[in-house]
Amino acid sequence: MPNFTNREILNWQAFLQMKSQLSKDSRLQNFYDRGTYHDETKLSDIEFVALDFETTGLDASKNSIISIGLVHFNLQRIFCRKAKSWYIDPQDNLKEDSIVIHGITHSDLNKAPDLLHVLEQLLDELAGKVVVVHYRLIERDFLDSNLRALFKEGIIFPMVDTMQIEADLQHKKRQGITNWFKPKPTQSIRLAKSRSRYNLPTYPPHDALTDAIATAELLQAQIKYHFSPETAIKKLWL
Repeated sequence: MPNFTNREILNWQAFLQMKSQLSKDSRLQNFYDRGTYHDETKLSDIEFVALDFETTGLDASKNSIISIGLVHFNLQRIFCRKAKSWYIDPQDNLKEDSIVIHGITHSDLNKAPDLLHVLEQLLDELAGKVVVVHYRLIERDFLDSNLRALFKEGIIFPMVDTMQIEADLQHKKRQGITNWFKPKPTQSIRLAKSRSRYNLPTYPPHDALTDAIATAELLQAQIKYHFSPETAIKKLWL
């Protein structure tokens, strides 16, 4: 079966139904059976869940997930009481340079469960929702790659990528006629810099749950400034 990515999948509902039929793992079958929204569903009618991973490195084929944070939200509210976070025992060694970045130490991971022990709960939190991330190549690729390493079957589902939204907005601005005469400098689309353009508060970086909440707030701001509650989800998900 070929690998599908990004906008190659035109009908996510049908795709997830097909994945349910092809999956050999009951946890993934249950996840796919929950399906997703029709692609014309208005953003105001969507239940989102922001997801963030901290990892031992940036290569999904070699590195592992060590922390997961998620929070449910809609366009009006972020449901912090429903937030979840886990430390995960990595499949590879925790590198000293990654400790410097995210601050997670070996003692933090002492007695932490492996990914399989939290997988069913994680999938239950995500199932039927629209997952929101900031830079989908981390969450999408790491979850898929780590599951393939554990039981030879990966995972794919639609995501809204707030980093991609910022990149698209900047690209659109650079296409304007005024930019031909006075080109605008490229702005950072990292999470903190993107939030600053909407006057959102500064949070400490590289904590999975904090970054998930920050991503949820960023999407709410992006929709308020650049889209509409009436916008169809197909305009944003990948």
